[in-house]
Amino acid sequence: MPETHEFICTACPKGCMLNVVMEGEEVVKITGASCIKGKGYAQAEITDPRRMVASTVRVLGGLHPLEPVFTAAPVPKARIKDVLAALREVEVEAPVTQGSVILTDVAGTGIDVLASRDMPRAVKDEVQTPA
Repeated sequence: MPETHEFICTACPKGCMLNVVMEGEEVVKITGASCIKGKGYAQAEITDPRRMVASTVRVLGGLHPLEPVFTAAPVPKARIKDVLAALREVEVEAPVTQGSVILTDVAGTGIDVLASRDMPRAVKDEVQTPA
């Protein structure tokens, strides 16, 4: 028996309402896409949904206590909790350079996690005594 899934396409700014008809694990029909990207997006969303993940990791000796990070590519939606759990265990030492790899092959996905911004070392205030 065919099963219909409806969702909004995010492949372009139009936001088309897509209808995907499936029989078992097979996509039978995709309707509602007004651009060529829509059909590919629908196929991927139904068979292997992926999302970019953005979070933070702890920084030792940094100007701020947390460094914003993001995945270099979308990760499988079902693995997002594993990615976030792995990131909770990470501590990096300042300074950190934007784009540097913070964690390789996060949660066995084959995807790296990158730094979103530079994080300089904190400068300790030195008390100067009058001479």
